[in-house]
Amino acid sequence: MSFLQQLNPVQREAVQALDGPVMIVAGAGSGKTRVLTYRAAYLIDQGVRPESILALTFTNKAADEMKSRIVSLVGEESRAIWMGTFHSIFARILRFECERIHYGRNFTIYDTDDTLALIRSIMESLGLSQQQLLPNNIRSRISMAKNQMVTPKEMRRSSFDPTNERVATVFEEYNARLRRANAMDFDDLLLNPLELFTKHPDVLERYQYRFRYILVDEYQDTNRVQYRLINILAANNRNICVVGDDAQSIYAFRGADIRNILDFEKDYPDCRVFRLEQNYRSTKTVLAAADSLIKHNVHQIPKALWTANDEGEPVGLIVCEDDRDEGYRIVTLIQEESRHRKLDLKDFAVLYRTNAQSRSIEDALRRSGIAYIIVGGVAFYKRKEIKDILAYLKVVVNPRDEASLVRIVNVPARGIGDTTMRRLRALAEKHRVSLFDAMGLTQLDKILSGKSLRSVKQLHELIEKFVRLREQMSVSELARTLVDEIGILQGLKDENTPESLSRRDNILELVSALTEFADRSAGAKLEEFLEEVSLVSDIDTADFGRNTVTLMTLHSAKGLEFPVVFIAGLEEGLFPLSSAAEDRMELEEERRLMYVGMTRTMQKLYLLWAQRRYRSGVLSFSTRSRFLEEIEPSVLESQQSTSSRASRAYRRPLVHGDERTPYRRKPAGEEGYFSDTMPSYEDESQEHQQLRVGVRVFHESFGEGKIVAMSGRGERARAVVEFEGVGRKNLMLKFAHLRLIS
Repeated sequence: MSFLQQLNPVQREAVQALDGPVMIVAGAGSGKTRVLTYRAAYLIDQGVRPESILALTFTNKAADEMKSRIVSLVGEESRAIWMGTFHSIFARILRFECERIHYGRNFTIYDTDDTLALIRSIMESLGLSQQQLLPNNIRSRISMAKNQMVTPKEMRRSSFDPTNERVATVFEEYNARLRRANAMDFDDLLLNPLELFTKHPDVLERYQYRFRYILVDEYQDTNRVQYRLINILAANNRNICVVGDDAQSIYAFRGADIRNILDFEKDYPDCRVFRLEQNYRSTKTVLAAADSLIKHNVHQIPKALWTANDEGEPVGLIVCEDDRDEGYRIVTLIQEESRHRKLDLKDFAVLYRTNAQSRSIEDALRRSGIAYIIVGGVAFYKRKEIKDILAYLKVVVNPRDEASLVRIVNVPARGIGDTTMRRLRALAEKHRVSLFDAMGLTQLDKILSGKSLRSVKQLHELIEKFVRLREQMSVSELARTLVDEIGILQGLKDENTPESLSRRDNILELVSALTEFADRSAGAKLEEFLEEVSLVSDIDTADFGRNTVTLMTLHSAKGLEFPVVFIAGLEEGLFPLSSAAEDRMELEEERRLMYVGMTRTMQKLYLLWAQRRYRSGVLSFSTRSRFLEEIEPSVLESQQSTSSRASRAYRRPLVHGDERTPYRRKPAGEEGYFSDTMPSYEDESQEHQQLRVGVRVFHESFGEGKIVAMSGRGERARAVVEFEGVGRKNLMLKFAHLRLIS
């Protein structure tokens, strides 16, 4: 128990309060993960069997970190804890129990791309326009309905317009096709256990008995399905401990319900509440700024964050002329701060409300040669070639998986076209079998012929072969053999382009991942690997160890910390979003999102807004965000955007040439050779005649500089000018309007 000495008094008290309902209100940077970890370790230390502890997290990364810490505290036996994300834990339970609700244990998990493809297919079969009714919008509405436990029939009953009626129709067919494919989407991984426990009390009782102690991380982000699952599992023992911070509830758009944490004391009147209010991350100034903002929310659990850290510097408030200037200022400040604080690039994070905002920031970083990563970019398991191979493996595990089968029919190209697929679907529906089974029917010869018939039969035989081999080969052997047999690696090698070779390397890396997975756990099954990669999130795969500036949305930043943080785009209509202006609850969530961003900061925080910004291709004038008005003025230090010509030069489009291409002296005789004197031409102005290498000039956008080379004649006359702060520019004199500086 010596490890308890590493906790402060309130943390220690929360860890040792083992029995009965407990709520730990953990403010930003207050050591929430440490308390949850030490609580699990303390339970084991007190004689609780690890396998009777259920610990639910929101990311695999958090679960893995906590597991390793617990092992270091109380030993290897702690690995038996049931710890993981909601989706991974309940998917594990479903693998054991899903036959009770009429699923096969080899069910497939559909990710967002799979579900979107299925919805598009359904809309096509129903004759619904994908321009008038966006598939992604339907997918979001179906997901939200599932999170709120609304069935297609209930959605139809509450429909007040034709659009809702059509969504309900798609929803109903979507569920039916998932069933036929023996597949579940992410929401089903929570809904189906609820159905299991409701319809089969004996199963519920078994898991209630198994899980004597339940720990829930990030409780403020649970939805109503998760809320129901947690509460019915804890109903008998009532040893439930939830950890969270209402001020960091930011996932309502995913179905998270802040009422879960706000009403915990109503649900459990005898609960003990512990408030972790000491912040270990931020300076006093940053904490004061964030606290002054969040106090404007009405719905919150009272808490008073404090820190023993240094006072720190004021929060930088920067007014930018436009979004390009915003990118320029961020780059300049990164350079200044890295010198001033002796920081690496990985110590900087740039946060924004929407993904579209990254473009101008990326441009600025790229032009300045500053390396960066974007969290939420195309992750490894989302790349096309990887999803193609995973689709093959999914069909081998579950031949009824129609979405995966459709994906691979022409990977590599086999000449199986849309007409062939329509005929196959009609055959499957006629005989009430899966699409894969239809490929093996004797009636196939009556609807197909020639190359399409041969291709369909060959694909069917290939899959059947690997279905048999799955019981005879290890996971890694099966994957290697499959990849070799379909010939995709050789095809990419023969293509011999940088892109194809990169895709080939990715596939080989996938095979390596399968091998590593097999080596990690004896008797590993392919469906376990597929389940694991299906549940990987952007944060789980982000490489924060590289020395690069991190760019991400504010939602992605939750749970992270950086010495220096920039929050960009603080304008009304962008942050907060315009939709929040008329909805108090949505506005409060936007404010919580701002609070989350601010409290990622360890040393220095910068808040930026632009007076003009291109949005949807239109230059719009902006008003600064109301959130800036709500922050205590005494902790802010306004820094007006520089009016220096360097900043404006950076923003202005070039008159001629590409500013990313460095000036290079060309050999004499080549077109564009830069001489040291200005060639004369008849109609040049007196001032132009005085321009020569070495003289100082003024440009209305780029400011002061010195001519370093000249070329061309007449209207083609050009000068290379070294400007202060922005470097060399290749300008056409006809448009540059350079003025001599005496």
